[in-house]
Amino acid sequence: MSRIRGKDTKPEMLMRRGLHGRGLRYRLHGKSIPGKPDIVFPKYRTVVFVHGCFWHGHGCSLFKWPKTRAAFWKNKINRNMERDREALSALKADGWRVLVVWECALKGRQRRDLAEVLDGAEAFIRGGGKPFAEIAEYESIEKRAS
Repeated sequence: MSRIRGKDTKPEMLMRRGLHGRGLRYRLHGKSIPGKPDIVFPKYRTVVFVHGCFWHGHGCSLFKWPKTRAAFWKNKINRNMERDREALSALKADGWRVLVVWECALKGRQRRDLAEVLDGAEAFIRGGGKPFAEIAEYESIEKRAS
């Protein structure tokens, strides 16, 4: 587990490079902002989290509960999910808009095209409308709708 990165992961780097290439300038890992978001856009009062599906308990094709040490992992992942909810509430209370990009949107069988993910992220960041949005794989969105 010591080799698992918390920052500068491949999905995060894809998002950073893509958004920078579209002219969006940002700050990294805002330590003074609740939840320490991966990417911060102060100009748009928007933060972006690039969540790993396993570590944040996303109900998609990339997430499976471990068979070994099940109680440990259930406790750890449930606590991560609780911490995410707390950070989201604090960010909304402070007037920040939040975008969550799930790892499954960028890799896996049902992944989206990178340009599509970046288009959605850019539209959310520049749009100034909704206070919260998620970008995930194709199938997980269809499951939620039904």
